[in-house]
Amino acid sequence: MSQPAQQQDVPGVQGRMEPVPDCGEQSYEGHGKLTGKVALITGADSGIGRAVAIAYAREGADVVISYLSEHEDAEGTADWVRKAGRTAITIPGDVSDPDHCREIVRRTVEELGRVDILVNNAAYQMNHSDLEEVSDEEWQHTFATNVSAKVDTHMAMPINKSINIFEFQTQATSAHVSISSSASRGRALKAARSSSTSQTFRVPIK
Repeated sequence: MSQPAQQQDVPGVQGRMEPVPDCGEQSYEGHGKLTGKVALITGADSGIGRAVAIAYAREGADVVISYLSEHEDAEGTADWVRKAGRTAITIPGDVSDPDHCREIVRRTVEELGRVDILVNNAAYQMNHSDLEEVSDEEWQHTFATNVSAKVDTHMAMPINKSINIFEFQTQATSAHVSISSSASRGRALKAARSSSTSQTFRVPIK
C-alpha cells in the first residue's frame, strides 16, 4: 500500500496520519491474562505504546497513559482502554525530566495502588545525514529521553515490589525489545545497566 508524502512537526499526531496506523483497535482479542494488574506505559498515546495499552486493557489491566503533549492521541488511547472496561489515567509531561519520571510513578501508585508492569516505550529520534548536524542540546535530550528516563522510572518504583519492566526502542525498520523483572531498586538499576539481566530481540516491522 503506497502512502502519501506527509510530515508533521514534533511530536506529531497519530490521528492526522494517512493512513491511520493500525494499533489493534479492531483486531486484538484479550483472554484475561492480566486481570487485576496495573500497567504504566510511557509514550502510550500512539504507535506501539497505544497498541500495548489496548492489548493490556483487553487482557484485564488498568492502564496509565504517559505521554508528552499529544492530548488528542492520549484521549483516543484512553477511550479504547475504557471501552475494554478498564481504568485509564492520562499523564502528560516530558520523561527527559527525572522529576516527571518520579511523578508518573507516584501518581500511578497514588491513584491505582501499585505498579505491576512498567513499559518504557517513550523515545525521541530525529533523522540526520551527518553526526555533525546533531546539536549538543539534541544529543542531551535524546539521551535523557531514551536512556536516563528508563533508569529514572526504574529507580522510582516501590522498594521490594516485583515489577515486570518492558523497554521498546523503535526505528524505521525494526524494534528493540528489552525485558527484565526487578524486585527492588538495586536490581532495577542493574537490569538497566547490564545486558546479562535482560533479553534483547530484533523484531522486523513490515
